[in-house]
Amino acid sequence: MDGTVKLATQLDKTTTGKETVTLVESSTSPGGLELVSSYQTTRMGDTMDLVALATQLQKGDDFIKANACNKLSVIADQIRYLQEQARKVLEEAKRDAELHHAACNLVKKAGNMYYLYQRPSGQKYFSIISPAEWGPGCPHQFVGAFKLQHDMSWTPEGDVQERDTEIAVMHKLLSQQTTLAPDVEPNFKGLSN
Repeated sequence: MDGTVKLATQLDKTTTGKETVTLVESSTSPGGLELVSSYQTTRMGDTMDLVALATQLQKGDDFIKANACNKLSVIADQIRYLQEQARKVLEEAKRDAELHHAACNLVKKAGNMYYLYQRPSGQKYFSIISPAEWGPGCPHQFVGAFKLQHDMSWTPEGDVQERDTEIAVMHKLLSQQTTLAPDVEPNFKGLSN
């Protein structure tokens, strides 16, 4: 076989049986030229050298497994996080749909707070009158207060301050972005191909 010799040794392992350590193939004259002593390149090294090679191979395998496990753990955490986010999105969508279908005798406008009441019959309806404005004469059971957002989602009264702050930050970022590059013209070359 074109002068190549493949050396391999088998070391007995106490826990995994036998493991093969494959050494680099050697050639007495690569490309037709003898560059080094064939005796030095083809002789098997000291038994301790082979043990060291096998140990290094095992460490490499262990590190690869550990790295793969670490990366998979990160992915598993991301999957759990995304599942939780998906659950929240679905719950909010269900809540928003229910609130949009609540009875209402007025045109709802984004940015306003609406108060949800429930009649003894079970019908839920929106009003612009808060329980505080009704006082002790509130005619029906108060369910909750919600702010109608511009994206037509509903924010519970307890979360309005946080949501308004979040929206203000986003508007500020967007306005800074548009003021940074007003004279820049978009480059659409190559996009119409």
